[in-house]
Amino acid sequence: MAAKPLAELIDDCLAPALAAQGFAGRSVVAFWPEIVGERLAQRTRPLKIDWPRRRGAPGELSDPATLVVRVEGAFALEMQQLGPLVLERVNSHLGWRAVGKLVLKQGPVAPPPAPKPAPPPDPAVLARIEAQVAGVESTELREALARLGRGIAQRRQVAADDTAS
Repeated sequence: MAAKPLAELIDDCLAPALAAQGFAGRSVVAFWPEIVGERLAQRTRPLKIDWPRRRGAPGELSDPATLVVRVEGAFALEMQQLGPLVLERVNSHLGWRAVGKLVLKQGPVAPPPAPKPAPPPDPAVLARIEAQVAGVESTELREALARLGRGIAQRRQVAADDTAS
């Protein structure tokens, strides 16, 4: 049996639990910070999508679904004001007007997991980057290019570590 990426296995494991909450896939839950922004994502979590019970006739527009979001109590009023924007962003993410109503459930929201610290860069890669930018005359430009090179090398290293399992 060939090795599969972990993301494929997780999708298979999470699909039944997400389907029970009305999510067709993990995209709304997984990409919540990208959909609504970091500020809203820290105080809210999507709970489920309630789909209408009645299906429309062929060619007839069906009623949109209701997105249920848990929100911290003190933030509920602001989230209510931002509701139309959140619905627009969720529908843009899904690619169609799937959600037409937002329901807020007040309650505690667990903080998002802290990102793992980046591993230290490989000294050989750092030496190669320094050698590549050594010919640049401007000190600021040389330092900026070296930072860019270190950032790219670090992202490549993190990406390689993520797919190695």
